[in-house]
Amino acid sequence: MSAHTYEPLRVVLANPRGFCAGVERAIKIVERALERFGPPVYVRHEIVHNKRVVETLRAKGAVFVEELEDIPDGAVTVFSAHGVAEDVESEAGRRDLPVIDATCPLVSKVHKEGQNHANKSREVILIGHEGHPEVEGTRGRIPGGVHLVSTAEDVPNVRVADPDRVAYVTQTTLSVDDTRDIIDALKKRFPRIVGPDVKDICYATQNRQQAVRDLAHQVDVLLVVGARNSSNSNRLREIGTEFGVPSYLIDDATALQDDWLDGARTIGVTAGASAPKELVREVIDRLGKVRDVTVDEWDGVAEHMQFKLSRELANVGAARA
Repeated sequence: MSAHTYEPLRVVLANPRGFCAGVERAIKIVERALERFGPPVYVRHEIVHNKRVVETLRAKGAVFVEELEDIPDGAVTVFSAHGVAEDVESEAGRRDLPVIDATCPLVSKVHKEGQNHANKSREVILIGHEGHPEVEGTRGRIPGGVHLVSTAEDVPNVRVADPDRVAYVTQTTLSVDDTRDIIDALKKRFPRIVGPDVKDICYATQNRQQAVRDLAHQVDVLLVVGARNSSNSNRLREIGTEFGVPSYLIDDATALQDDWLDGARTIGVTAGASAPKELVREVIDRLGKVRDVTVDEWDGVAEHMQFKLSRELANVGAARA
């Protein structure tokens, strides 16, 4: 296809988009650990769900493994942003592995809430997706385990010992809107159920989803930059589709198909919470090869959240940062 054969294309960038504070912190932890201890540094699971991030860190000396048994004795070990079950932490302790925990503080908060409920003899219901690493970690942090529900339709199948002593927590990459129907169903079934305040839902998930809702009214096509295994990125694409906008989840610019742009004048672009800015820039460059592009930033919520690093890593490379 020859360049610029069609009318100009307006690209509108969602705000906020891309990295959240938990992801930025997790990546920084791996980078600082490599500077402080030298390669290799072993990371259990992908540090965040993004191929480019993983490849960049791998090139610097990070080694990504599925389980602790793949980590040699004495090797510096990082737990991913999604968190880990208690037995994983205990096993690392038994093996005396030097561990740096990159679990997102908002995920750790969910763990604590679940543990508090369990300590008060409440059975805990976890709203989340089966198999997601965050769900596996949370499940393995709450004494007595959890009942997992993914949809409102799952709620009638939950069996508890005492319907008056039930609580719920949620996977952080779900938003208030994702969980509303499920929470309503839980409250109907268990009128005395207790759970987090709406403000405890991950701010980044909520903000990115709201930005897509706002944007959906203005665009002909929505492109979501993010990984296939990223829960929050998949949800952004689904929201676009719910608004009747053709919406595509792409790993990077190479996945973009020219025919998606046929007849489109305005393209919305957003990125999941683990997608780096450079991927969005590359998508815009790629669009510019097919059409004359103008880029606008959508007004959205400004995020100022930052999470501290552990003291041992905070000063590493700080002069350069």
